[in-house]
Amino acid sequence: MQAVFAYSQTYDFARAHNQKGKIFVSWGWNQSAYTKSDIHFKGNDYNFTLKDVVAKDRQTGFSLRYFNPSKITIPQYNFRIGYYFNSKYSISFGFDHMKYVMQQDQTVKINGAIAGTGTDYDKTYNNVPIKLTPNFLRFEHTNGLNYLNLEVRRMDNLFDQRSLKIKNIDINLIEGVGAGILYPKSDVTLLNYAENDQWHVAGYGIDLVTGLNITFFKHFFIQGEAKGGFINMPNILTTNFTDDRAAQHFFFVQGNVNFGVIFKL
Repeated sequence: MQAVFAYSQTYDFARAHNQKGKIFVSWGWNQSAYTKSDIHFKGNDYNFTLKDVVAKDRQTGFSLRYFNPSKITIPQYNFRIGYYFNSKYSISFGFDHMKYVMQQDQTVKINGAIAGTGTDYDKTYNNVPIKLTPNFLRFEHTNGLNYLNLEVRRMDNLFDQRSLKIKNIDINLIEGVGAGILYPKSDVTLLNYAENDQWHVAGYGIDLVTGLNITFFKHFFIQGEAKGGFINMPNILTTNFTDDRAAQHFFFVQGNVNFGVIFKL
């Protein structure tokens, strides 16, 4: 009788999906939405609040400019770079370029006073309706509503190439939490004042994110994300007078599609 010896190699799932020491970089685009917000304006000649102001995003229609290096920052985009400090968890820095556009000609309630501007709006208001026409107010963060944030994220492998029986594809679940600052270049025209469109730190944000990551050949991925959070901006520049400010806070959501690479140095 002839003996036959067979040797096999055990598949180490944990080792195969250990991300520790890897770096990832991604770029993509977002569609965003915002809750209504109260906007408080304060200056030497006015102190008033607009209630439940409606705003929306302004994503650029899809075209070749999405891939034109000289115009790539015009659409609403997301950039992120991160490092896996253990097998599942990463820390990353992200730049979320959203755009916030107050809906023009909407009617809201106003409360407060305007005096000394030399316009028809000089009066005291007690929770009365006002139409937000362009000669009264245009209010946008279109260059943009920039959320610079740090996030801690976890990645869990759901299915790999062995279970799918498809080579070189991994499917992963992403969850994370983050916080950061808002650094907008706001476009505000209030009454007859000149605008102040300087970059500035306007406030802070916090966020939660979840997503589905599909990685190809261990190094390239497509990632869909749902992201939401809270933004508080008490220091929005409005006019060229240094004491003039606006303040608002609201919740936001993003739907993101990102493309990236992951590698180990």
